[in-house]
Amino acid sequence: MTGQVRWGTPSARGVLATTILGSGMAMLDSSVVNIALPRLGKELDASVAGLQWVLNGYLLALAALVLVAGSLGDRYGRRRVFVVGVIWFGIASALCGVALSTPMLVVSRILQGVGGALLTPGSLSILQAVFHRDDRSRAIGAWSGLGGIAAAVGPLVGGLLVQAWSWRLAFLVNIPLVVVCVWLAMRCVPETRDEEVTGHPNILDSVLGAVGLAGITAALVEAPVRGADWLVVGAAVVGLGALTAFVLLQRRQANPLVPPALFASHTFVVSNALTLVVYAALTGVMVLMGLQLQTSLGYSPTAAGLAGLPITAVMLLLSARFGQLAARVGPRWFLVAGPLLIAAAMLLMTRIAPGASYLGAVLPSVALFGFGLSVVVAPVTATVLAAAPDRYAGLASGVNNAVARTGGLLAVAVLPAAAGLTGAAYTDPTALTSGWRTALLICASLAAAGGLMALSIRDNVLAAPPPGPHCDVESPAPAPRG
Repeated sequence: MTGQVRWGTPSARGVLATTILGSGMAMLDSSVVNIALPRLGKELDASVAGLQWVLNGYLLALAALVLVAGSLGDRYGRRRVFVVGVIWFGIASALCGVALSTPMLVVSRILQGVGGALLTPGSLSILQAVFHRDDRSRAIGAWSGLGGIAAAVGPLVGGLLVQAWSWRLAFLVNIPLVVVCVWLAMRCVPETRDEEVTGHPNILDSVLGAVGLAGITAALVEAPVRGADWLVVGAAVVGLGALTAFVLLQRRQANPLVPPALFASHTFVVSNALTLVVYAALTGVMVLMGLQLQTSLGYSPTAAGLAGLPITAVMLLLSARFGQLAARVGPRWFLVAGPLLIAAAMLLMTRIAPGASYLGAVLPSVALFGFGLSVVVAPVTATVLAAAPDRYAGLASGVNNAVARTGGLLAVAVLPAAAGLTGAAYTDPTALTSGWRTALLICASLAAAGGLMALSIRDNVLAAPPPGPHCDVESPAPAPRG
């Protein structure tokens, strides 16, 4: 049966190591790429729009496919889909590492996003399915904290790799991690699935979602450069039409990709809305910070990566503890305070400008930023999953991941133009600093709005009894004999 793995046991450590390595690999890759953008753009002669597509190609595939990937795990086995995603991610990473042009890199990044969509919700749904209910919040806290550290340490790793040889190492470094992750998954993770699921995967729904997000993204990225020409308008019309058809299908199908019943929970809806705005703000700031530190303050790639280490330290110390505390006293005030702290940190970041010192401007803002993330990440993840029936663990995880990635996708598509950054502005310290400050004000407003949303979240959701039936678990794969 599900829910038999207890915290502190060898089985728990094996499951946590696998899921943290898998999802952490995807998080690490995203943040490594952020710090590599200046060198990457220079070598491939990419414009701001080209860099946006390098980031959004990955986010687009991830956001569009993460929903069906979560349901595939529930249907065919969460470990099986997770392993396929890890292997796919590794192959696509190798293609990114040998890309010779911006279009080739964008296509490879889209393929990488497909792998990320398969592995990311799988890691979280595995934790939800195999851990005892009393230990789930603690396990998710450890997963989000240590996985978040992978994202936070990514800029440092990226800086070291870029300076050691090339931005290409930012992708090629994934290959040995893939090998270790697959070995751990087959040895340590039990297979779980939803035995009650029927019918076939909703491929049409996924296609409509992908086309909708692609159309909207293309219109938002290209509009500042091309204006309202036929391509931009056509992409917007196709995108809106596909998303409208997607929503109508979910309401009319017997077995929809996203059951409307999931959204009957007010807490599920609000916590996902909070995720959307907070991750939009977070992604926007993290993408621009690497550019600002290197272009405007003259940091080397390694120094720019080191600048964010306080985020890593704070999350390592506090994230799991806040997950535990939220499980005991309720998540509401953590979900209010965390985004407000993040917003305050973003306002402090407006002082990161040419001539600013690390101790006086960078350190206080990134330390507060890490504290805010520690307060909110584990509680919001646990709240989303607890608000959904257990049989929808993979799907609820997929919805939350899709919402987070869509927030990041929209931020990368909209924020540069909203902040006045187009063409080659990312290479001009004066233009970049002006855009950086404008972007921070926008992102701080989004984060604060997320915190205010959380006031209406049900505070006892993590203590509620299981709302749905359990599913069966196969025996884990036997450990190799020496």
